[in-house]
Amino acid sequence: MSSTKNVLAIVMAGGEGSRLHPLTAERCKPAVPFNGKHRIVDFVLSNLVNSEIYSIYLLVQYKSQSLIEHIRQSWTMTRFIPQHFVTVVPPQMRNGPEWFQGTADSVYQNIHLIESFRPDIVAVFGADHIYRMDVRQMIDFHVKNDAHVSVATIPVKLAECNQFGIVETDDNHRITDFVEKPQTTQPMPGSSTHALASMGNYLFNADVLLDALRQAHETGHSDFGKHILPAMLRSHRLMAYDFDTNTIPGTEPYEEHGYWRDVGTIDSYYNAHFDTLGATPRFRMTNRHWPIYASPDQAESAQIENGVIHRSVVGSGSIVDGASLDHAMLRRSVVVERDARLEHCIVMERSRIGRGAQVRRAIIDQDNDIPAHERIGFNLEEDRKRFHVTESGIVVVPRQFFKPQSLQAPTASIGLARPSLPQPSDASGMKVAA
Repeated sequence: MSSTKNVLAIVMAGGEGSRLHPLTAERCKPAVPFNGKHRIVDFVLSNLVNSEIYSIYLLVQYKSQSLIEHIRQSWTMTRFIPQHFVTVVPPQMRNGPEWFQGTADSVYQNIHLIESFRPDIVAVFGADHIYRMDVRQMIDFHVKNDAHVSVATIPVKLAECNQFGIVETDDNHRITDFVEKPQTTQPMPGSSTHALASMGNYLFNADVLLDALRQAHETGHSDFGKHILPAMLRSHRLMAYDFDTNTIPGTEPYEEHGYWRDVGTIDSYYNAHFDTLGATPRFRMTNRHWPIYASPDQAESAQIENGVIHRSVVGSGSIVDGASLDHAMLRRSVVVERDARLEHCIVMERSRIGRGAQVRRAIIDQDNDIPAHERIGFNLEEDRKRFHVTESGIVVVPRQFFKPQSLQAPTASIGLARPSLPQPSDASGMKVAA
C-alpha cells in the first residue's frame, strides 16, 4: 500500500439479518457468533487491521448492544497512537429524525466523520462475510488503475445472482454495468455457469465519495448497489478488483483459494462452520501470519473425560463427560453430559446437553438446557412444531427455548462442576480431530 495514501475504513454493521432469524432475534447479524470464539464482525476488522488500516468507524443500528459490547471488550486500540481506533457509531440523526435508510445513507449520515478525518481513500466494507483479505493489494490496484471507485468482485453461480450486485467489465477490468440483485443475468466471459458479483467491499477516492453521497441525498437515493454505483458508471472510472488475485501469507496448500462466504442464511452460516474443521479444512481459522482476532480468553480450560470425539471444536470452560461428538462445534462454557450424542451441531455459550440426549444437524443458540434423552433433528415434522427448520433440514433452537433449570453440576461420574457464569469475553476453543 502506498505510504502516501491516508485511508479511513467505514464498516457497515447495521444489518438486520432477517434470513438468519432466529439467531438474529436478539442480536444483529455482525454480532452472531462464529466458530469457537469469534463473531462474524471479527473477520472484516481483522482484515483491516492486518492490512495496517487502523482508523475504523463501525456503523451500527439494528439490535446493536451485543455488538457494541463485543467491540468495547475486544477491539479497543491504544489511545496513545494517533489515528488508531475502532469506534462504534450508532445513528446520530444529525440530518433529521430518521434511522439509516440504506448502505449509502448510513455513510451520508456520518459524512462529517469523513470530512473531519480528511482521508485520501475511504474503504467502505460490509461486516457479514467469512474470509481473509489483504486490503493493501486492493488499494494498490485502485491507485495503479487511477480508479475513482474500486469494487471487490468474485464469481458466483448464476442461480445465486439475485442475492448480489452483478458486475460486467471490459477487458481492462473497468466496470461497464452494475445491477443490484437481478432476477436473471448473463454469465461472465469464459464461464457458462458463473457471473461476476460484488463482495460489498468498495474503495472510493474521498472527494468522489463525498460528492456522490451529497448528490444521492438530494435525489433521495440511499443504497450503493442500487443507486450510487450505477449512477457513476458514465461519469467516473469504476474498476473491478479480482479477489482471486489476493494472496494471504500463511495459507496452506489444501485451503480453498480465495475462500469467501456470505453467511446471510442459516444454511450458509451452518455450512461455513464445517469448512473450518478437520486436518485439511477449506478455511483454516489459525494462521499466525494473518490472525482472525477474538476476545481475550478469561475462561478455564475445557475438560474432557472419556467419550468419542471426531473433528470437533470444544470451547474454553466446556465440559464433555462420556459423550459422543462428531463434527460438533461447542462455544464457551457448554456442558455435554454422559451418553449424549452430537452430530454436525453448533452449540453456543452456556448451553447444556442433557444425559442421553441426541442432536444432529442443529444449531443450539445460547443458554439452552436440553433435557435428558431429548431428540432433535431426527423427526423434522415434529421439530417444525417447536423450532425453526430450514428447507435443507437444519434445526435452529432459539436462545433459552429450553430455559436452564439450575446451575448444579451435571450428574457425571467425574463430578465436574458446571462452568461458572461467563466472563465478559469470548474464549478460545480447542480442536479435537480423529
